[in-house]
Amino acid sequence: MQRKKIVVLTGAGVSAESGLSTFRDAGGLWEGHDVHEVASPQGFANDPELVLRFYNLRRRQLEDVKPNEAHFAIASLEKKYDVVIVTQNVDNLHERAGSTNIIHLHGELTQAKSVLPPYNVYDIGYKDIELGDLCEKGGQLRPNIVWFGEAVPLMTEAAMVAGSADIFIVVGTSLVVYPAAGLIDYVSAKTPKYIIDPNKPIVNDFHKNINFITEKATKGMVALADKLLNEIN
Repeated sequence: MQRKKIVVLTGAGVSAESGLSTFRDAGGLWEGHDVHEVASPQGFANDPELVLRFYNLRRRQLEDVKPNEAHFAIASLEKKYDVVIVTQNVDNLHERAGSTNIIHLHGELTQAKSVLPPYNVYDIGYKDIELGDLCEKGGQLRPNIVWFGEAVPLMTEAAMVAGSADIFIVVGTSLVVYPAAGLIDYVSAKTPKYIIDPNKPIVNDFHKNINFITEKATKGMVALADKLLNEIN
């Protein structure tokens, strides 16, 4: 018997409970710098050292935190379901919790990529990237992050995955950051949808079969995972 497919869209609210701060928490600022100064191609062109320092600090912070109950609850669904995570997060906490199929829409903090074609990607773990760190072709390395103003290359794949979901879960994101927020539009009207958010987000009336769980990511996801796992013998 073929397993049902669960697609989980996750956002910053999942990682926040592990202690990873978000831009939104700080009013879109980091050390007094606007988000676009440290997360855009123009920002990198203007002050590459500042941008590299920002991501180096985020990478060190990531090494010090651990997955939380929400990450482990999502991973537990793989016992009985085909699970695909589509995440807006650039951390590796889903992987560390045991999830095996993850689409990182906005890139990965533990990777670097060259600024020169073919834009090769390198796994760097938690190491810093410094000005002068070059690829084999002599191109400066930058974080493998989708910055503001850049295309989201995995969006088409994510939309196809969302369209194939038997169950669709949204957790840790308030469905306001596009294009990821638009993924729910690709989900069949017949598909059960669960939105976990302490503040019930506004959803268009044409979306059907939506169940709101007004809890934080950890509490809501643990309860939902228990429910879904108990539904399968």
